[in-house]
Amino acid sequence: MGRPKAGWTDQQTEEIIGNLLRGGVFLSAAVVLVGGILYLLHYGADPPHHTIFRGEPSELRTIPGTVKDALAVRSRGIIQLGILLLIATPVARVAFSIYAFARERDWLYVGVTLVVFAVLMYSLISGYV
Repeated sequence: MGRPKAGWTDQQTEEIIGNLLRGGVFLSAAVVLVGGILYLLHYGADPPHHTIFRGEPSELRTIPGTVKDALAVRSRGIIQLGILLLIATPVARVAFSIYAFARERDWLYVGVTLVVFAVLMYSLISGYV
C-alpha cells in the first residue's frame, strides 16, 4: 500500500494562490485609494506646474523611507506603499508556492521555484546595491 501524499490538493493550492493574489491587489488598491484621497484633499486645489518636473523625493525611493512616510500619514508615502504592496503580491505568490510544493514533498518544483524566487529577489534588490 502506498503512503498518502501530504499536502493540499492542486485545486486547494490554486484557490489559496488565487485568494492571495486577489487579496494583494485589493489591499494595494485600497491603500493607493486612501493615499490618493488624502493627496487630493491636501494638494487638489493647487494649480499644476507643468513646466517643472519633480521626481519622487529621495525618502520615497527606498522601502524604509516609504514605510516611514506612510506611518507618518503622508499621502505620497501611502500611495507609494500601495505600489510596493502591488509589487510584493506576485513575490508572495512565489514564496507561498515554495511552501506548498515543500508541503507536497515535490522537491523538483521546490528547487525550480527557489530559483525563480532568487531571480525575483535579485532583480528587486539589485537596484539598491
